Amino acid sequence: MVRLNRTRTDYLEKFQKMIDEYNTGSVNIEEFFKRLVEFSQSLNEEEKRGLSEGLSEEELTMFDLLTKPGIELTEKEEKKVKQVAKDLLEKLKREKLVLDWRKHQRTRAAVWVSIRNELDNLPEQPYSKELYDTKIAVVYEHVYEAYSGKGESIYAEV
Repeated sequence: MVRLNRTRTDYLEKFQKMIDEYNTGSVNIEEFFKRLVEFSQSLNEEEKRGLSEGLSEEELTMFDLLTKPGIELTEKEEKKVKQVAKDLLEKLKREKLVLDWRKHQRTRAAVWVSIRNELDNLPEQPYSKELYDTKIAVVYEHVYEAYSGKGESIYAEV
């Protein structure tokens, strides 16, 4: 789950903390099992969140990158951000993520420009200039790591 959506690192950290507590003996087996069951339930809820949001796993990742940590959105703004996430992925996959796109400066720049242009459609209120610039960088980094080009991505393996 973390590999597909790095905004979920808190789940990994929580799991590691549970294991560490168990290994140090600060938690008995019954308490550890109880926490493990609760943790498992929260993972199941997270896996279903994309469906409840009306987003694919790829779109949910993009949405999370654009809204976390803690950007307060109205319902209308949230809808707009979801649409931006969908449109961005569609455009990148259709036009920009060509075979070996990461190997050439021109194609990398075209991907960066497409991201910037699509993120221009984000609601202005919660996205200051500084936050907007940060989101461009975060989204580009994700796209660079997750999409090798021409239909190949970490999501194709799922």
